[in-house]
Amino acid sequence: MAKRAPGIFAPVGRGRGGVKVPHRKNTRDLAVVRMEPAPEQVVLPMQQHIGAPCQPTVQVGDTVKVGQVIGDTDKFVSAPIHASVSGTVTAIKDTVLANGRLAPAVTIESDGEMTEFEGIEPPTVNDTADFCKAIRASGLVGLGGAGFPSHVKFTLKPDVHVDTLVINAAECEPYITVDYREMIDHTEAVIEGIEKTQEYMHIPNAVIAVEDNKPDAIAALKKCADTHGDGSIKVVQLPSRYPQGAEKMIVLSATGRKIPFGKLPADVGCIVMNVASTAFVGRYLETGKPLVSRSLTVDGSAITNPQNVRVPIGTNLNELINFCGGFKGEVDKVLAGGPMMGTALVNTDVPILKSYNAVLAFQKGALREKPDNDCFRCGRCSQVCPMGLMPTNIMRSVKAHDVDGLQKSGVVACMQCGSCAYACPAGRPLVQYLVLAKDILKEEAMKK
Repeated sequence: MAKRAPGIFAPVGRGRGGVKVPHRKNTRDLAVVRMEPAPEQVVLPMQQHIGAPCQPTVQVGDTVKVGQVIGDTDKFVSAPIHASVSGTVTAIKDTVLANGRLAPAVTIESDGEMTEFEGIEPPTVNDTADFCKAIRASGLVGLGGAGFPSHVKFTLKPDVHVDTLVINAAECEPYITVDYREMIDHTEAVIEGIEKTQEYMHIPNAVIAVEDNKPDAIAALKKCADTHGDGSIKVVQLPSRYPQGAEKMIVLSATGRKIPFGKLPADVGCIVMNVASTAFVGRYLETGKPLVSRSLTVDGSAITNPQNVRVPIGTNLNELINFCGGFKGEVDKVLAGGPMMGTALVNTDVPILKSYNAVLAFQKGALREKPDNDCFRCGRCSQVCPMGLMPTNIMRSVKAHDVDGLQKSGVVACMQCGSCAYACPAGRPLVQYLVLAKDILKEEAMKK
């Protein structure tokens, strides 16, 4: 473990399992560049978050401006969608997402002006209710990849008391560096977002949890927190071990509190926020500009010019890749997200969503593929599973379609981190079987 600078706190808890993965943070020294000119067209799916999809609030032929709401719903677990370019709505129809599913989407032809909507102004926030309302209006969802509407986690039940805000700055997946750049380039926005969240949510303590492979980010956060804060914000240096950034893992490491099965961080007195989401809160409360763009790491052996790029949400993935010089060599695989939990794409003709934090592309021969051999019961998959599951037993239950066995296996707790498959010397596609297991249980629940 790297040495800690004075004032940098050690982790107070230790989760089980996890794996050591190569960092490969090739773009760590590349500041985020804005994609210019803006795309001529964006496609904005109405399902960019966990929860209920939005319904279009515009019609074909309407003129829209940047930041204008184009999709919303009255459902609680949802977040509005805003125009990311100014121009004309030319279509409202289904589009294919990276996971292969169809979702209704609003297509906007850009006028090239990027004119902002006249109603954009800093929100008026005086209390917790105002804060939650403002966060929902911003369209913010978890920018670390989860896509969970942020206002939902701030809307607490009356009997729930939260005393610690945990800022997830682990960024434990290989290649991805946009959170790191946020910490380096927008340190004050991060601290401002923390302080405002503490103030309006009445949270006395805040912990920024960073893996020890980012010493300069740790130092920058510590210096800014000491300069602007009141001593309530602490920086905790975590060991670099995947999936350190998983919600249950980071709460345990940062606070020593274990989240029981079926419970949420709020049940143990914590709220977890991604560091980029936190910086967005800091900026949004100052400007009122909603979530219309995001930063992504574009990297991998098949990318000509790897870099960190800020793009309007809804930009076609092909345009982003072309902005980075296009592909080089024969492409084997393209991922939306990181190499451990990202989604493999059938094609790149898909829109960029709020939850994307990376696009990775690899040449033929760059990926090490294990042959799929028979399990020889080494137990490594169980040893590295952060949730203490037995993946090989679950795999056998899936093959036998043993619903009762799957219900008893605890597979619903699986976070699909891929640690089991990564550690398996036999090359078993364990994480795929775990996904199938959860699908089988969902089907059974629907039948009943």
